[in-house]
Amino acid sequence: MPALDDCSLDQLFRNARSYNRFTDAPVTDADLAAIWEVMKYGPTSANCLPARIVWARSTEAREQLAGLASAANGKKIMSAPVTAIIGMDMAFYELLPELFPHADAKSWFTGNDAMIAVTAMRNSSLQGAYLMLAARALGFDTGPMSGFDNAGVDAAFFDGTTIKSNFICTLGRGDPASVFERLPRPAFGRFNSVV
Repeated sequence: MPALDDCSLDQLFRNARSYNRFTDAPVTDADLAAIWEVMKYGPTSANCLPARIVWARSTEAREQLAGLASAANGKKIMSAPVTAIIGMDMAFYELLPELFPHADAKSWFTGNDAMIAVTAMRNSSLQGAYLMLAARALGFDTGPMSGFDNAGVDAAFFDGTTIKSNFICTLGRGDPASVFERLPRPAFGRFNSVV
C-alpha cells in the first residue's frame, strides 16, 4: 500500500486542529452516515465495536448537552452544527457471536466486569479517534472534549440502556479564527524509545 501524500497527511494530522467555533454550514444525515461508513473499518479488539454514537444536532439536544458541559464547552457545543456523543456499550460482548464468529469471544467477557470496562473504554476511544479521522478525511473539522457531566449525559441520552458516555466531539466546518496557536509536539526522541 503506498504512503499518503503530504496533502493528505496535512489534512488528517499536521494541519488539522481542534476547533472552538464553527460556521453555520450544515452537516446532513448523509454526511453522518458517510463518516460512519469510513470509521467502522478501524480495528477494535475482537471486532467488538463497543462505540454507540448519539449525534446531537437539534437545538434541543445541543442545549441539553451544553447544559451538562462546562461553560466553555457549552459554547463550543452550541456553535457546532452537530456534537457526537461517543458512548460505550457495556454489553458489547453480547454481539460478539455475530461480530467475531470464529471464536467463543462472548465467554471471554461474561461475568468479567473489569475486562468489560477496560475493553469498552479502550475500544470506544479508538472508535472516537477513527470518527475524527474519518470526518477530517471527508472535509469536516472536529473538536473533541471531556469537561462534561458523564452521569448527566448518560441519564439524558442513554437512559435505560447499557451505554455509558466516553467523550464528546463537535463536528462541522471550523472557524479558523477560533483555533489557538499550535501547542508543542515534542520530537521522537523525547517521548519514544526503541528496545
